[in-house]
Amino acid sequence: MPAQRQGVSWTYEAGTARPVDREGREEAMGYVVLALLLTAGAAFAVIAQRRSHRPRALSDLDAEVEASGWVLRLGASLSVPEARIWAGAGETATRALTEAAECHRAAGAQLAAAHTADEYAGATRLAQEGLAHIAAARAALGSGPVLADSAA
Repeated sequence: MPAQRQGVSWTYEAGTARPVDREGREEAMGYVVLALLLTAGAAFAVIAQRRSHRPRALSDLDAEVEASGWVLRLGASLSVPEARIWAGAGETATRALTEAAECHRAAGAQLAAAHTADEYAGATRLAQEGLAHIAAARAALGSGPVLADSAA
C-alpha cells in the first residue's frame, strides 16, 4: 500500500521501497516533448536552407553587373600594353582582333539598351565571344591564352 510523504508516493517493488515521483515524470515528459519539437524544427530549418540554395535566375540588376564585367574585361583585353606587338600581327591575328573589337562594340551597344536579364545575357554572350577572338589572336601571335579565356 503506497504511503504519501511530501508529494512523493512510496511503492513496494521487489522487496524494496522506492519513491515514485509523479510530478518528476510529468516534467521529464515535458522535456522529451520539447526535445522532439526542437529536433523537428532543426530538420525543417535544414530542409528550408537546402531548398534556398538551389540555382536561381539572375535578377535584372545582377545580370547587368555581370554583363558590365564581361564587357569591361573584353575592353581591357583589347587595350593591352602589347599593342605594338599586335601592330605587326599576321592576317589571322588581325582578323581575330577585328572580330573582338566588333563584339566589344556590339556588346557595349546591347548593354546600353538592355533592360531585362535576357538582354543583359545577350551582351554577356557577345563579350565572351569577343574574348574567344582575343584568345585566338593571342594563339596566332604565340603569346599564350588570355586570362579571360575561361569564358563559358
